[in-house]
Amino acid sequence: MTGSAMPPHVLFSARQPRSPFPQRANRSYPARFAAAWLIAASLALSGCGPAAHQPEPPLADSRLGGDFTLVDKAGKTVRSADFAGKWRIVYFGYTFCPDVCPLDVQHLMQGYHAFAHAHPDLAPQIVPLFISIDPERDTPTAVGQFAGAFGKELVGLTGTPAQVAVAAKAYAVYYAKRDGEKPGTYLMDHSRAAYLMDPAGKPIALLSVDQDGKTVAAELEQWVH
Repeated sequence: MTGSAMPPHVLFSARQPRSPFPQRANRSYPARFAAAWLIAASLALSGCGPAAHQPEPPLADSRLGGDFTLVDKAGKTVRSADFAGKWRIVYFGYTFCPDVCPLDVQHLMQGYHAFAHAHPDLAPQIVPLFISIDPERDTPTAVGQFAGAFGKELVGLTGTPAQVAVAAKAYAVYYAKRDGEKPGTYLMDHSRAAYLMDPAGKPIALLSVDQDGKTVAAELEQWVH
């Protein structure tokens, strides 16, 4: 399973301003006037100087994402176009996952809820999605119950094997069935990633769901505006 990439550091640079006073002219200014001017100049520079630039999204050059057609907990057809204009967090997993998926989704939704508490105006513009890679067992009811356990905002999606394959391919998700310890049982091996997509459906970053909710909230704070 693969972990998530951390976003690049914000770059900042500032140019040292030249003194506004020629050396010979400095002596003719009253000391208190010169001091007041320098204070005003420093305030102006702090407000008008070069600002920290938003770094380029880590996934900006990738081709992740694309069209899919799946079904929700009610069996209703859901298409990727239904989320146009919304930020999306896309996570692929399965409801029978014994450990990784529940923990990742818990961190994802803890981060989402923390961000929503701090930014109630922006949170409705984010749609967290849980897409099953185990359509054989993950019925609409199963993914609905799984998603609902972590928050009403999390949308659980599944579909036919062909539909799931199309969605997984769009996000370069690996998954494969692995036989379990008991006859007739199996687990699903799959890649581990939570993709943040912008309102135009373009990939932005991988959220650190393998860490904790606080980290996820900070990453949402960085990118969602």
